[in-house]
Amino acid sequence: MNAKFNKGLLLTSLGSFWWGFIGVIYFQYVSFIGHVELVVHRCLWTAVMLIFTTTFLSKWNIFLKEITDKKKLVALFISGFLIFINWSIWIYAVASERIIDASFGYFIMPIISVLLGYIFFKEKLNNKRILSICLVTISILILIFFNLKSLPWVGLIVAFSWAFYNLVRKKIEIDTDIGLLIESLYIFPFALVVFYLISINGFNDFSLNNFELSLLLLLAGPMTVIPLFLYVRGVELIGLGPTGMIFYITPTLQFILGYFYYGEDFSLVKFVSFIIIWIAVIIYINDLYEKN
Repeated sequence: MNAKFNKGLLLTSLGSFWWGFIGVIYFQYVSFIGHVELVVHRCLWTAVMLIFTTTFLSKWNIFLKEITDKKKLVALFISGFLIFINWSIWIYAVASERIIDASFGYFIMPIISVLLGYIFFKEKLNNKRILSICLVTISILILIFFNLKSLPWVGLIVAFSWAFYNLVRKKIEIDTDIGLLIESLYIFPFALVVFYLISINGFNDFSLNNFELSLLLLLAGPMTVIPLFLYVRGVELIGLGPTGMIFYITPTLQFILGYFYYGEDFSLVKFVSFIIIWIAVIIYINDLYEKN
């Protein structure tokens, strides 16, 4: 297996684990401030952290060069909008005890990514990969058939926003962190306005008088940037198909946390679907190793 593929596999796996475990624990812990303010802090401190890393790594010359490309700026505006939607809905799910609903969306997302990879980038689909996709499709159909009344809109928005975000970022040739910086700068002014409105109406929990809470909310920046950087870099190295399947680490861990730690509903039907999905993932990852 070549070094590039190994690196992409490792980065994607680490990013997926972070989202599925560390990110859930952190954002659920601070969700008492309300999902609107938490989304605002995530947007603000993500931008601040990326400004810091760009300065530390002396990459402002690259940033200035990239913002002269109008096509990239338009594409990054679209990807920035998609990631904002994803962040907002996911935090809403965590704050309202709908982690499993969100994880349902993340189970759907890789299928969409594999399809987009095949359509837009001609990524290959052999028999094993097709089998794994079929198994995942069956598992999702089981979930839909037996849980039709509770099919989460949260999951659908999470799935489509993230899948198309990956597609747009894959089509842009730009350093991962610089792309994230430009996206976050698009979002930053809107987040700042919302934070101002929250503050003047006395709805904010963030305060310099509460140092511990303020420091905790500042972590929303690295909690967002680190896994996103790892995953997006993995997409750039090995493509939408492989990273889409590896991403199943995230919803699997979310399901486990949602059920065993936070006490959310995890029915027998969901458990059966969970098993089928992991069989599909094992088949797909085995094929990846054989081909690379």
